[in-house]
Amino acid sequence: MSGTGPVEPGEGTHAWDASGTPGPRTRPRGRLARHYDRHRRAVLTVTATLTLLAGGGYLYADRPRQPPAPPPPYPSQAVDLTYLDAVTGPGKAEAGSFGFAVRLSVRSGPPVTVTRLTQPYAGISMTASPAVPFQTKPRSVRKIMVVLRVTDCEKAPRNPGLPFLDVTLRNARAIEAHSFILGTRYAKDLSLALGVACGNDSG
Repeated sequence: MSGTGPVEPGEGTHAWDASGTPGPRTRPRGRLARHYDRHRRAVLTVTATLTLLAGGGYLYADRPRQPPAPPPPYPSQAVDLTYLDAVTGPGKAEAGSFGFAVRLSVRSGPPVTVTRLTQPYAGISMTASPAVPFQTKPRSVRKIMVVLRVTDCEKAPRNPGLPFLDVTLRNARAIEAHSFILGTRYAKDLSLALGVACGNDSG
């Protein structure tokens, strides 16, 4: 053989490096890899943005939440109705009539509207001022003047033990019919007024 250059590998053979091992074979890069190389910075930016958004969404969904506000009280739980005193004026205006004053107070919650105010006894009619319906704001007091008139002494009670008023109340939560017992002082004054109105007869 003649010539001074290195021997070239023949067909089907591989070049060996100085250590005696074959050199790496390089494969042609595909279109997707070349596309990634050209847009690598944009791909990394989008990936980082999506990661941040996913993490933020998880933190938002897992955040501590404020408990919902409690519902307002039922109107009967927020209202007091108390007896104040007898009123002698109405009895002079009409025979068989007598009056008294009560105080309605709203302790808390939304405003309360009185839509109905009645007494339970047959033989007695009732009017009130202010006339229903009327509204009372929370943490406020309203004085109500009530006038009773005996229409039938035989049906009117002589000695009511625990007389009460029936009141229908409405607020933002509910409508309730509630009976308010006005106490022993009201029972005594009512018995006295009924006795006077019916001539203290035994019926």
